[in-house]
Amino acid sequence: MDKIVIDAEKCVGCGKCVKDCVAAALHIDGGKAKFEGRCIECGHCFAVCPTGAVDMPEYDTSDCAEAVSLSDIDSDFFLQAIKSRRTIRQYKNLPVEPEKIAKILEAGRYAPTGTNSQNVAYTILGSKQAELERECVKLFRLVVDNGSKYIKYLQNRDIDDNFFFKKAPLVIVVSGHDTVNATIASAYMELMANTLGLGVLYSGFFTICARVSPKVKSALKLPKGHKAVTCLVIGYPDVDYRRNAPRKPLKSKTL
Repeated sequence: MDKIVIDAEKCVGCGKCVKDCVAAALHIDGGKAKFEGRCIECGHCFAVCPTGAVDMPEYDTSDCAEAVSLSDIDSDFFLQAIKSRRTIRQYKNLPVEPEKIAKILEAGRYAPTGTNSQNVAYTILGSKQAELERECVKLFRLVVDNGSKYIKYLQNRDIDDNFFFKKAPLVIVVSGHDTVNATIASAYMELMANTLGLGVLYSGFFTICARVSPKVKSALKLPKGHKAVTCLVIGYPDVDYRRNAPRKPLKSKTL
């Protein structure tokens, strides 16, 4: 089955899909767009076609709607919102609604990936959350007690029973073959969570545990070849920050 199918009756031969095809898999023949070659399934041709002549048979396009632009958002407001975001470590005892979880995952699904590989996966800990936290707490306490230099900076920290997830109701592990792709998806997910009134903590300590503990690795059941890249701890904040925190001076140069 072809990755791209052109409806000749709808195609007006404008060439917009040809011009925007990163894989050079489209050309105009007899006044109509034709697909021939390797396709990375980026969907640009589908999105740019003014008449809806392009179809991608292997994809569900029923949820594709009219495009909107981030330029519709006031840039000063957006920048201040970014400056105001905080890592949250105090959460209310409230569940995150399923519809909000779905939006967070959808934001990750639509994040860009290199060569449009779409090779990022999402694991909600759910009923395994408490068990996995106990396992990681046990491991970290053991490492600290043994004086390991690997996490020497933890020796003055209290590794309590909620050290990794801070009593948050939702934990999502983002995994992939590629660290960059999974990281970008995580950033999209955090921004979506913030718009929904939720706070996020990136639990780097849990990703360490997920990589070194065979028991945690086994429980996560990540797709073959995947590694845990980020761990998003999510919930309703139980802390109110009144102003954005300062940052060190910008380091930038033009070559």
